[in-house]
Amino acid sequence: MAGLQGAGKTTTVAKLAKFLQEKHKKKVLTVSCDIYRPAAIEQLKTVSEQVGADFFPSTIEQRPTDIANAALDWAKRHYHDVLLVDTAGRLGIDAQMMQEIQSLHTNLKPIETLFVVDAMLGQDAVNTAKAFHETLALTGVILTKLDGDSRGGAALSVRQITGVPMKFIGVSEKMDGLEAFDAERMTSRILGMGDILALVEQAQQNVNVEQAQKLASKIQKGGFDLSDFREQLMQMQNMGGMANLLDKLPSQIAQQASKANLGMADKQMKHMQGIIDSMTPQERAKPDLLKAKRKQRIAAGAGVQVQEVNRMLAQFEQMQSMMKQMKGGKMAKMMGSLAARGAAKGLGGLFKK
Repeated sequence: MAGLQGAGKTTTVAKLAKFLQEKHKKKVLTVSCDIYRPAAIEQLKTVSEQVGADFFPSTIEQRPTDIANAALDWAKRHYHDVLLVDTAGRLGIDAQMMQEIQSLHTNLKPIETLFVVDAMLGQDAVNTAKAFHETLALTGVILTKLDGDSRGGAALSVRQITGVPMKFIGVSEKMDGLEAFDAERMTSRILGMGDILALVEQAQQNVNVEQAQKLASKIQKGGFDLSDFREQLMQMQNMGGMANLLDKLPSQIAQQASKANLGMADKQMKHMQGIIDSMTPQERAKPDLLKAKRKQRIAAGAGVQVQEVNRMLAQFEQMQSMMKQMKGGKMAKMMGSLAARGAAKGLGGLFKK
């Protein structure tokens, strides 16, 4: 695993280990050859433990090639399927870094040499990719931090410069936030058309279908109360947070949600859940009951200020307004149109033109 410091390389090693273990049933060993960044080795140990991968210890007194050779020997003797080697990064390209990583590559003769690049780098990603490509026989690219503001246009440039395939993308900071790269989805993202398929896959993994059907039925009848709002907050967190969801929606719908100020942070979501938990069932069903004295009681119960209760109610009203639009069919019609086009032409056909 090669790349600049700050690209999320060490975390990506752990994410890849989790992916290989869960999707391909591989026994994975990780090792850090980064003897320059004080916390690098400890960081890899921590994230490897989080995903249940084996970790080979190393120290900053050792030479990177010695560490790598020892780890490879250990992996063979203990029947590991995959050894993931985290290499040192720098804030910029330098001769020492390139010489070291070239030496590691020559010693290990790896099956895969993956270049990890930050999607937020823009044009700098191209320059970095060019430097690594000239030094190493890269076999693939991992584009990280696609949960940020970047749509991933750097993917096109990096692919053009290196000539090697884009293999994975990092879509969140969580350990399951690594996805196999899909060209059609990335095209959709760059064009601002969202990634509905990824959203559907996330929903299948995290959303309770029975509860979702009940809510849909309730919305059609014009009902959406604070209990429903709380359920939606929990579902959003299970699916990676509101920002992650908005990122996968077509820009037209995402802009509507952003204007409604629904891009709330996970911490704020938890505060809002706590506020709703401090209400009585009657208050959740009839928010109009929430006058000054009730708000003071709820704020005290949730350990927040009354202003936060008011902010939560404002967010609820915005969500309720969007649900009314869905009841009227505007948003459903828009989503139905996208789905129909995708079904008629196939997902690839939708983006080829």
